Amino acid sequence: MKKTKLLLGVAIGILFSASCSTNKKETWNIPVEKRVFNEEKAIKDSGSKEFKSNSAIDTVKDMKTGWNLGNTLEATGSRSLESETSWAQPKTRKVMFDKLAEAGFKTVRIPVSWSNHIIDDNYTIDPAWMSRVKEVVDWAIEDGLYVILNIHHDVWKDSSQMPRGKGFYPNKVNFEESSRFLVNVWSQICLAFNNGYDEHLVFEVMNEPRLKGTKYEWWFDGSSPECVESAVVLNDLNQIALDTIRNSGGNNKKRFVSIPGLRADPGCAMNSTFKMPKDYEPGRLILSVHMYTPYNFAGESPGVKEFTKKMGSELALTFKNLNEKFIKQGYPVIIGEYGATNKDNLNDRVEWFKFFIKYSRKYGMTSCLWDNGQWDVSNTTNYAEHFGYYNRRNQTWFFPEILEAIMSEADGE
Repeated sequence: MKKTKLLLGVAIGILFSASCSTNKKETWNIPVEKRVFNEEKAIKDSGSKEFKSNSAIDTVKDMKTGWNLGNTLEATGSRSLESETSWAQPKTRKVMFDKLAEAGFKTVRIPVSWSNHIIDDNYTIDPAWMSRVKEVVDWAIEDGLYVILNIHHDVWKDSSQMPRGKGFYPNKVNFEESSRFLVNVWSQICLAFNNGYDEHLVFEVMNEPRLKGTKYEWWFDGSSPECVESAVVLNDLNQIALDTIRNSGGNNKKRFVSIPGLRADPGCAMNSTFKMPKDYEPGRLILSVHMYTPYNFAGESPGVKEFTKKMGSELALTFKNLNEKFIKQGYPVIIGEYGATNKDNLNDRVEWFKFFIKYSRKYGMTSCLWDNGQWDVSNTTNYAEHFGYYNRRNQTWFFPEILEAIMSEADGE
């Protein structure tokens, strides 16, 4: 994702978790949604593969370590196929996945934005766009990689009532429109990706759902009705998206599905307001979180450059809490995004990466490196958003030492 934000650390998440744990869940009737997209234009999967795994826990363990195709299919600089390169990254080629697999990665997260590719008032997705997404996913699958496919930059810009087909937003005023968007977009994704894809394809229902454009976008106040409402609405939107996937039948009835809390923040997921959706059988759902932790080291500019023992303790506590709250209850965890922005502090980043992957693998979590292609800080003092690792133009690594640090811990458990 292209971030201009402050991601919360776990310590903050723990504080607000305690502050809102006494709030009661408000409920209301969820309308029965109908698909209205033009099915004649939908891309339909005609493949056939046996879905072999019955355990999300075992599958996530096998996914080991991953990488994000960042600032690419989720880029929103155009409504055409040109959007893929609108955020300064090269057009995706199969050789990229060949080299990622050779480097030792087992998983690729492919973020995709959809609202800028809807071509009518009924949420119909441009078939050329869906075909391109399918082509990219297939290249990764052909290399034996797991793929996480999602709805990414489709959060509406603010809390006002959004126009039809512009995405989703976790509040009451946008609940019905968000429901229609999720039902129609996920229905089309499920038509394009079903029986031709086995357990190597994982669906992630939303990316960082949040109160965008408000003071609570990256902060949760347990005493705020707006925040509590958002958390409750998100629970229902997660359920609607999951039900849409399951109702598509075939391999999607069995598919492993990744579920986020607000902002995909670990603290939000551990908060009592967050509920995993109901599924037809246990063992098929995954928790999705993002971790740029601690933020003053991993994301903030200027922040701090040194990775300290105290920071390691904070990270270790986060992993431990996620294990206690979710993995021990049968829900594996995928860290869909993680990374440490380049502050010309390579040695400290190497130590951070070793620590991060060691602890994620200790608990059987899969971590997917956020890579937006931006790495060079030689002519800037602004270190934010320099999450570039893999040079997609010549298939080399900007920081081979970081790749080595990741892979040295990737097989551990």
